[in-house]
Amino acid sequence: MKILITGHRGFVGRYFLEKYKEHEITGIDIIEGNDVRDFFKQDSTTFDLVIHLAAVVGGRINIENNPIDVAIDLAIDSDLFRWALKTKPGRIVYFSSSAAYPTMYQDGSFVLGMPESLIDLYSIKNPDLTYGWAKLSGEYLARFAVEQGIKVNIFRPFSGYGTDQSLEYPFPSFINRIKNKVDKFEIWGNGNQVRDWIHIRDIVDAVDKAIKIDAVGPINLGSGIPVSFNSLAKMMMNISGHTAPIIHLHSEPSGVQYRLSDPSKMLSFYTPRISLEKGIDMALKEIL
Repeated sequence: MKILITGHRGFVGRYFLEKYKEHEITGIDIIEGNDVRDFFKQDSTTFDLVIHLAAVVGGRINIENNPIDVAIDLAIDSDLFRWALKTKPGRIVYFSSSAAYPTMYQDGSFVLGMPESLIDLYSIKNPDLTYGWAKLSGEYLARFAVEQGIKVNIFRPFSGYGTDQSLEYPFPSFINRIKNKVDKFEIWGNGNQVRDWIHIRDIVDAVDKAIKIDAVGPINLGSGIPVSFNSLAKMMMNISGHTAPIIHLHSEPSGVQYRLSDPSKMLSFYTPRISLEKGIDMALKEIL
């Protein structure tokens, strides 16, 4: 296949690059000085598959402290779909986010996995800051692209993780604390914030399977298993053998209180292979 991967140098992009290395790949990434918006304005290639990952994220601190910077994702996705209408790619994989879900279901009072149906693009409820709004808007634009005959697969990953992820994200920063044998294990907020952890390799393999079976509709990518930051830290300490008292930094950004997927749709065609315990063990073996 002739494949375009936007943001191919990022955490998720690198794994898709590896997954499809036998194909003809074009990668566009700002890290290499190539602005994907400029590419969309100038390019007229028809790709068999487009995996769209280019976005400004930067972890929780950037989402909360730099909402205007993150809002450029609105422009990036708009340019993507305008370009797609011109070039007619065979299929677009659009990475939305669990941040697109209404925050009213993530305050701790709704302790169930969120099914895809909780997002109703015709009855909008408040998503998670500008990043959530941008992804919700991208999903909305995708519907118009579908109406124009373009295949679009939408995925809503929850807390994807891996060893080589930026330290701006919880999992690798926690692993780094173990590596450095800290005497105080710092966690932002009260540590009771729940997340749904899924390994990056399972994310990539689930997307690949969904493409092959032409899965329809937005699809959650998650484990459906609630794990708090406090529990994650304790799991890492237990597996590594390094222990330290947990210290909570209440003044730091902590995000929503309870974010959990209902992975039923994904599980109908793909079962994650890497448990959180195995993922932690894999990460620790790389650094210790």
